[in-house]
Amino acid sequence: MAFIDYYKVLGVDKNASEKDIKSAYRKLARKHHPDLNPNDAESNKIFQQLNEANEVLSDPEKRKKYDKYGENWQHGEAYEQAQQQQRRQSSYSGGFGGGGAQDFGGYDFGGGDFSEFFNSMFGGGPPGSGSGGSRQQQRYRGQDLNATYQVSLRDVMESKKQTLTVNGKNIRLTIPAGVENGQTIKIAGHGAAGSNGAPAGDLYIQFTIPDDAEFKRAGADLYKTFDLDLYTAVLGGDITADTLTGKVKLKVAGGTQNGTKVKLKGKGVPVYKKEGQFGDLYITYNVQLPTHLTEKQRELFEELAKTSSKN
Repeated sequence: MAFIDYYKVLGVDKNASEKDIKSAYRKLARKHHPDLNPNDAESNKIFQQLNEANEVLSDPEKRKKYDKYGENWQHGEAYEQAQQQQRRQSSYSGGFGGGGAQDFGGYDFGGGDFSEFFNSMFGGGPPGSGSGGSRQQQRYRGQDLNATYQVSLRDVMESKKQTLTVNGKNIRLTIPAGVENGQTIKIAGHGAAGSNGAPAGDLYIQFTIPDDAEFKRAGADLYKTFDLDLYTAVLGGDITADTLTGKVKLKVAGGTQNGTKVKLKGKGVPVYKKEGQFGDLYITYNVQLPTHLTEKQRELFEELAKTSSKN
């Protein structure tokens, strides 16, 4: 029976953590799942090996046993016990008789969903699968599904209920206020169906939020530029500025310089999953110089310039 390097099957090294093993298994099992490769014998074979590898390496006791005997498993404890059990059973029954696989104390050397290497070392499959020819059909958890959903910056200012159609199913969910671009949420049990009564996978929805023409976002804070005319910048006055929740009136101090930044507290985006908390809106003034002056305006600026030069 050929030795199977389970670490190589999962693409991890021998010092891999339990988390690394689980992550590698999920990624590869999703790729080679029989539901996605129904007529691909090679992919189905890989999927079987992935399940074996995960079954062994995610179980501390089995992993310890596997690490101990490795490619010399034939000379290990499990094999020796199986051989002893085989001899005892043979003496009791007067031979093997009747065809098919024999059950040697849980060590099944017949066919089935697991390789002979696995059966020899670990007793014919995971808990609940039985032993020998009576093993139950293997249950596989459904595949996780991934979907993307695009919303605008204005859409995330409050929580909204939406109905999405994924894999032919209508799924009603609440899009939380303050969700960020690239953020992923999990909808448990809405992935592909499991096989033989196993649970369904999960649905992962990733949100995409295109750049807004007026507001720039950084976390829960917003930034925008406001074009301020020269006269208001010099003399001061009242202006009206847009926010994502409506218009606000602001008082501009006389002598406001180009690039001056003001903060509007609580006028940013809701903080994700924190009810009643909001970021801030920062407005930067872009002072606009007048163009196409009338003759009168030009004379006034020239007079102002003469006055300024005397001071």
